[in-house]
Amino acid sequence: MLNLFLSTTDKNNPRKKVESIEVNIFGVINDKFYKKDLNRLILVTSTKSYDMAYKENIDLDYGDLGENIITDLSLDDIRNANDIEISGIKFKLTQNCTLCKGLAEIDKRLPKLLKDNRGVFLQALSNGKICINDEIIIT
Repeated sequence: MLNLFLSTTDKNNPRKKVESIEVNIFGVINDKFYKKDLNRLILVTSTKSYDMAYKENIDLDYGDLGENIITDLSLDDIRNANDIEISGIKFKLTQNCTLCKGLAEIDKRLPKLLKDNRGVFLQALSNGKICINDEIIIT
């Protein structure tokens, strides 16, 4: 099962949890980062990143790391995949997620803690819809 989020321009609610997202080669439709940077379109984070923070007593809610998709898969498994598919949509890995100053605003320990574990960016290779009941298939 996936958790899905849209980035918004609403400062009071910058991450909106949703039941589904529509994607295409330019990212997540209606996301504030749609068509912004082709290497940073769809951020996928693992629940393990949140577990790392919880073990350090850093209280986070899903969505706080800025992701569009949360999965229970390992980020290393996604990084090393030959093929990535969600809801019949093929994806390519574009880059590992770099850390931003926003994480330090949540907790000054987060950037160091999640240095290589914040997430990965994917680009959809076609159009499609992803729902929370879908799974990521990696081979």
